[in-house]
Amino acid sequence: MDIDSPLFPTFLKLHGRRVVVVGGGPVAASKLSSLHAAGADLLVVAPQVCEAIRSADVVVRRKFFEPADLDGAWFVVAAAPPAVNRQVAEEAERRKIFVNAVDDPSNASAYLGGVVRREGVTLAISTDGAAPALAGLLREAIDYMLPGDLARWQVRARELRASWRARQVPMEARRPELLEALNALYEARRSGERSSTVEDVDQPELVK
Repeated sequence: MDIDSPLFPTFLKLHGRRVVVVGGGPVAASKLSSLHAAGADLLVVAPQVCEAIRSADVVVRRKFFEPADLDGAWFVVAAAPPAVNRQVAEEAERRKIFVNAVDDPSNASAYLGGVVRREGVTLAISTDGAAPALAGLLREAIDYMLPGDLARWQVRARELRASWRARQVPMEARRPELLEALNALYEARRSGERSSTVEDVDQPELVK
């Protein structure tokens, strides 16, 4: 696999779709909660599994990995020793299935970045699998900088989206209109002092 090619960022709908996790240790266990939250049909394959996996609501096959374990899979997480990850990656490649090999970029065709989830907004940060600790720091920084009333931004954006469709507003005209609408949310807070807007230094600024 070419690990130097630029990555294509995307978000996956995994609800009801088989995701296979190969590996039974704490690293494999740490991936289960987010996959479960996405509604994935989870299968763990490993000869031994830790307590966190045993107590999780997932199907476990206590065995060594075999190619047939990927039958019906849409996505694979390999959190096993490198030799096993390589075997998983080769079989996933043959079946045209994307695989995230945890901390093993040479055997990965997909990378899980640092993720911020707030009020229906999801931000993911990737360093192309080269510096996951940096992705984590960036995640914390972005989470700190997001506005506390992001839910209001989300509601207003959804309202405008319906209006744009009804009015057939072109894509290039939507961002300036959204920026104006978000600034208007703060105009209502004026009380004789300096106006606080999205573009002020004490509020997050949207990219124009």
